[in-house]
Amino acid sequence: MDRYINAPISDEDARSLRAGDYVYITGTIYTARDAAHKRMYEALGEGKELPLSMENNIIYYMGPSPAREGRPIGSAGPTTASRMDKYAPSLLDLGLKGMIGKGKRSQAVKDAIIRNGAVYFAAVGGAGALLAQRITKSTVIAYDDLGTEAIRELEVKDFPVIVVIDSEGNDLYETAVSQYRKI
Repeated sequence: MDRYINAPISDEDARSLRAGDYVYITGTIYTARDAAHKRMYEALGEGKELPLSMENNIIYYMGPSPAREGRPIGSAGPTTASRMDKYAPSLLDLGLKGMIGKGKRSQAVKDAIIRNGAVYFAAVGGAGALLAQRITKSTVIAYDDLGTEAIRELEVKDFPVIVVIDSEGNDLYETAVSQYRKI
């Protein structure tokens, strides 16, 4: 089913999405990769405030290439989500509602998704140039010293993703394999 949602994402929208849905996101999302997640995790451990609120936000696991002239961002393809699995449950417990990446997630992340009514989306790997066309604005908001791994605020218009793990724990990577085996 095709769905169009706004970001930040409401609790109702997050809970209504189902594994396998094609979703087009419009609004504000954030980027963060390994190094940024490590810093946020350490900040939480030290009782410090995070550089952005997690409440109802979506984090895209992406580090862009340099922008060409006249564009807000370069190629913007997803990175492997499992590298953030150590940090994701803590951020989900703080209100993070969505994550965009590629690849499988750990059981701890799935449990945190269910516990918090969140969702894990996949973006198509290898399509970074096409995905970048859906980004209308990119602004570094934290950890500028990390270069491509800095946290960016992105404005997106109909950014295409697929629901992989929904708020009930249904996992498209698992259900698709079992459906294929039946064929």
